[in-house]
Amino acid sequence: LIELKGESISYNKVHISDLVQDLSGTVKLLPLMSNGVIALQASSTVSLLKLKGIDGLEVIQSFEQPAAVSDALTITEKDEAFAVVQHTGSEIEFVVKFTSDVTGEVIREKINIDQHRGNIQKVFLNNYIRTDKSHGFRALVVMEDHSLLLVQQGEVVWSREDGLASIVDVTTSELPIEKDGVSVANVEHNLFEWLKGHMLKLKGTLMLANADELAAIQAMRLKSSEKNKMTRDHNGFRKLLIVLTKAGKVIALHTGDGRIIWSNLLQSLRSSKSGEMPSALRICQWQVPHHRVMHENPSILIIGRSGADSAAPGVLSVLDSYSGEELNSLKLDHSVVQIIPLTVKDSSEHRLQLIVDSHSRAHLYPRSPDAMNVFLHEMPNTYLYTVDIETNVIRGHSLQKSCDNSADEYCFSTKELWSIVFPSDTERIAISETRKMNEVVHAQAKIIADQDVMYKYLSKNLVFVATVSPKASGEIGSAAPEEAWLVAYLIDAVTGRILHRVTHHGAQGPVHAVVSENWVVYHYFNLRAHRFEMAVIEIYDQSRADNKDVMKLILGKHNLSAPTTSYTRPEVMVKSQSYFFTFSVKAIAATQTAKGITSKQLLIGTIGDQVLALDKRFVDPRRSVNPTQQEKEEGIIPLTDALPIIPTSYLTHSLQVEALRGIVSIPSKLESTTLVFTYGVDLFYTQLAPSRTYDSLTDEFSYALLLITIAALVAAIVVTWIWSEKKELRDKWR
Repeated sequence: LIELKGESISYNKVHISDLVQDLSGTVKLLPLMSNGVIALQASSTVSLLKLKGIDGLEVIQSFEQPAAVSDALTITEKDEAFAVVQHTGSEIEFVVKFTSDVTGEVIREKINIDQHRGNIQKVFLNNYIRTDKSHGFRALVVMEDHSLLLVQQGEVVWSREDGLASIVDVTTSELPIEKDGVSVANVEHNLFEWLKGHMLKLKGTLMLANADELAAIQAMRLKSSEKNKMTRDHNGFRKLLIVLTKAGKVIALHTGDGRIIWSNLLQSLRSSKSGEMPSALRICQWQVPHHRVMHENPSILIIGRSGADSAAPGVLSVLDSYSGEELNSLKLDHSVVQIIPLTVKDSSEHRLQLIVDSHSRAHLYPRSPDAMNVFLHEMPNTYLYTVDIETNVIRGHSLQKSCDNSADEYCFSTKELWSIVFPSDTERIAISETRKMNEVVHAQAKIIADQDVMYKYLSKNLVFVATVSPKASGEIGSAAPEEAWLVAYLIDAVTGRILHRVTHHGAQGPVHAVVSENWVVYHYFNLRAHRFEMAVIEIYDQSRADNKDVMKLILGKHNLSAPTTSYTRPEVMVKSQSYFFTFSVKAIAATQTAKGITSKQLLIGTIGDQVLALDKRFVDPRRSVNPTQQEKEEGIIPLTDALPIIPTSYLTHSLQVEALRGIVSIPSKLESTTLVFTYGVDLFYTQLAPSRTYDSLTDEFSYALLLITIAALVAAIVVTWIWSEKKELRDKWR
């Protein structure tokens, strides 16, 4: 305590342990309120203290944790109000006090809340004037899962899942199959709902329904809508979007209307009393059972850390995709630095995962003999790489059969095969990207205008790395054009061989990139032109250039004598081009479809928080100023220095996805259509058909006109057949 009187200063030291019993963990002192009231927040209690001048502090009242105290709200010139919200079981207790009388209470209310929201984090107090001129109070409560509750007069007025504004990762799950049979109880319930619905609709038609009944009618229409059903459709449009938030909460959203199907705040990712803050890392599909063989629900795997440090032990949780119920939870005895989803499954349809710890050891999950047998068969062909931005090094590793000095049979040591050290005085790693493991490529060859065949280089071990000069690693304009450059690398992750390298002088980040099939598109800033640029690199396999016999391709007998291995030096051909682009970019992705037949489009998150769909043909490196007739027939667009921005290509139209951070493309069962999910502070979802809906009829299709046309054709056939028979009969009588 410090007291200032004129030119003299007095000091006094107060031990917090004398005020709060069983003191442990961190202590937080809230700002001083009027009348000398201070709130002291410890790990076990929240205490209200009264300042007694320089002599010390007096404890007036204590609340057991979890509890939160609001900032002071000015009521009169000499008095302030503050709120204390305490969490007890499934209830929260809302207490409002005045600083002039801390022992008294203005309001004390108990409010029931959902238990899956966790503990209270913060509370904000607000007042209003009642009709009798007295002060009323309401509070905005922030929960542990980042959800918001507005409480007033003993009730929750409204709530928001604001944890959706901090999504960490996204995955999808198919909905259950619609069952053929129904029970008698369901029939009776549906009959009652049908009668009730028709009565409400009748009242709505006669304009006799009140506001609540009109809302019920609207809710029934939405529920009965085809796109909002809780069963999968034959086109694969209805899915569950399962998201993992920064607070450690898993939320399942229906793609039909975005409603929350279930949510679960994971116990393993909640903050502990000691002050440790766990971090959520990844969500992925864990078990996807075949519905015709296994009568089990699919499940998802959530991977996190028990602390904020990268060396903190990892945690795993397995949830049911349909109900959100936690099936299993496991605290690991090792850290989580890298997560590698494998493409293989065990006999129970579990997808194998490799988790690399801080000691460069790989751990296999699930830990079962069946998974081990499957992995040992694939282990000789399994390689991994690490990118260390701090030391400016990329390393490639292979797996050994067991860990050194460890009895864990599911632990594998790694052996360093290669390393690329970038000189820190000239280059700094800005970004590294690779292909998605689940990407489907339809055609390995590309037929160009002169009927020649070019084979795509489709290695899943291809890694794109971009480096910038040290002076250009800051904000745009922080370096002169002569001091800035960007170097793009294409690296084979198995051998560490640099397949291609290109330098962009006078360029700097931020760099955003996407890798798909045999091409890379990346975005950067050109300091010389004072404009953003987007460059494309396409890589082709020249080792198969002589295998152009169509019959051999059809029969699958081409290139039988040449072994395919990453250790042979590949003969590659690279085509590249760069274009001016109007906007700065926040995120970039490529569309994915079920079979990979549909043309690709780039999904670009612009600085204006909108999503632009750009046809891949615009960033084709083979574009020329005067394309030949054959190239025009192939679809080559004449070369321009800038990429066009077509207003109708905005997927978000006039909407903005505030603070856009990520774009996800999800294949549907319909090859022409992909599902696009964009997240930031806002969420946006839509369907996109890059090559139009060539395999389905549009919603605007006139089925009535089709039936009329068919009926007219049938009638015309019958009439012409009768005329033909009569004509033939007349010809015979002649």
